[in-house]
Amino acid sequence: MLSRHARPALARVVDPLARALLRAGLGPDAVSVGGLLGVVVASLWFFPRGQFLAGTLVVTLFVLSDLLDGAMARQQERSRPWGAFLDSTCDRVGDAAVLLGIAWWALRVAGTGSDPVLPADHAGVLGALTLGSLVAGFLVSYARARAEGLGVRADGGPAERAERLLLVLVTTGLVGLGLPVVLLTLSMGVLLAASLLTVAHRVATARRELV
Repeated sequence: MLSRHARPALARVVDPLARALLRAGLGPDAVSVGGLLGVVVASLWFFPRGQFLAGTLVVTLFVLSDLLDGAMARQQERSRPWGAFLDSTCDRVGDAAVLLGIAWWALRVAGTGSDPVLPADHAGVLGALTLGSLVAGFLVSYARARAEGLGVRADGGPAERAERLLLVLVTTGLVGLGLPVVLLTLSMGVLLAASLLTVAHRVATARRELV
């Protein structure tokens, strides 16, 4: 999720922590699962209550556990096919929890009209776009995994996981700081469109390789 320029600076903090956790007897798998639990609990606690700034900060903290479990695996210097599978699965579940928390808030407001800053009709649109983005995000991952299962590579596109998560968390953070909620609705629209374009790109790539 981070650029090549940011990773070396963060590695100076993450690598010593990874060594300390390994010495304490924790493994990368435990960190992956712990990070997932943190993301899920924070997403489904803060976002449905409209507490976007707190939710963004806590979710981002646990998302960075991706760096930690990766550093731990590198320091163990052994191949971890199971760890790679577990990490990818945790990523998918965590991403879904983030979007589900936002959709939960929007659809609750749409049903009750209980939020003065978000009219019910606007809330319904936000909820629908968010759920659409959730489904499209799973299709992005599925298209790649299915192609790889058939022996071809079908990745790339404008909305890979890092871009999708960054867009969502930056927007929720800005809304939490006081920007209009319409910014979140626009971002979800962009996210849905970009995700569908990514699916189309991967389907087309797979077709070129398989037909």
